[in-house]
Amino acid sequence: MTILISISGEGYSQTPTRSVQLNTDPPLQSLIPFEAATEKPQSPVSLTFQALDAQRQPFKNAKIGLEILTPPSTPWWTTDFPIVEGTKLLAMEATAPQGRLEIQQMLPIRGNYQLRVNVSPLLAGAFTPYEQTLTLPVRENPVKYHYLGGLVIVLLGVGLLGGVVIGGQQIVQEGEIAPQRVRLLLSGLIVVAIAALLAINISAELLDAHGHSHEHEHTHATQSPVQQSQGLELHLVGDDLATVGQPANFAVSLKDTTTGQPVKDILFQVKAIALEDNLTVFAYQGIPDSSGKLAWQEQFFDGAPHKVEVTATPQPGSNRQFSPLQVAREIEVEGIAPPLFVRLISLAYFTAIVGIGLAIGLGLKNRWFQRLVRG
Repeated sequence: MTILISISGEGYSQTPTRSVQLNTDPPLQSLIPFEAATEKPQSPVSLTFQALDAQRQPFKNAKIGLEILTPPSTPWWTTDFPIVEGTKLLAMEATAPQGRLEIQQMLPIRGNYQLRVNVSPLLAGAFTPYEQTLTLPVRENPVKYHYLGGLVIVLLGVGLLGGVVIGGQQIVQEGEIAPQRVRLLLSGLIVVAIAALLAINISAELLDAHGHSHEHEHTHATQSPVQQSQGLELHLVGDDLATVGQPANFAVSLKDTTTGQPVKDILFQVKAIALEDNLTVFAYQGIPDSSGKLAWQEQFFDGAPHKVEVTATPQPGSNRQFSPLQVAREIEVEGIAPPLFVRLISLAYFTAIVGIGLAIGLGLKNRWFQRLVRG
């Protein structure tokens, strides 16, 4: 009886089920997050989702809903964009005749992203809808560890030097709570800590002011969100003002100006571009839904102006052929400075590293002094 139960259990666990297959370009082991203020060329990650049935065959005529959630908050080891942690990066529903969804998305921070995929049929009853949550691990950029190592060495050196300076035998004068050199060093450390905290806060405020200044630099749109041509009207609607940490809403549609009916046998090519560096942060090419519309939610993680651009072209073999139509909206993105507690935690780490160096310096100086006395 035990053998039969175990065999049936193995058979049940190995029963093939419906799934979503994820492929990335570059490969998973090569994924690193977005790096701000760099001159190196950067490209978004290509994500391909394939809906498969129990026999590992692609589903036909499906709708694929996708939500990308950023890694959860890490208050003790924060990322470059703390406000982005634990938020929704993208949400969309795509019509997938071959059961495939392909997007390009810039990943802003390190950690494990949650990809929630919902697969349902275009024709009711064709198959039972199902959901799957995938995990996309993104490792930290190795360059950050090099920078961190250099900073730690400098701070340890400062502490070590201070420990050597104040170490050894010290004479405490009457009415003093510590030797003069100790008091001078501690006073200097306090001044450095205050200066570092001020520098962190001032840089955050300047960054915030830099983000707001773009409201005046980009007051004119390079393209209109509506274009009429060849008896067609392409219309892009959505938010003109976005905030880091919150998704913005967009939708695009193409209609016949004579009949007022939506045109469906078309391809939409969507791009979101960071204007400062002319960097594509999101891209998708697909067809509209049954109502002739393509809608999505997108978060702009960098507090700088962006442009959402959509190009409409006829599908290959379509009866209605026309020249490509293009619309665009410029989006002002409001940046949010990191919370104060995040800055204080960083300052505490730096102070602790200096303290460790100070303790090592004091220990070494006391050993030297004791050896000198014994000698």
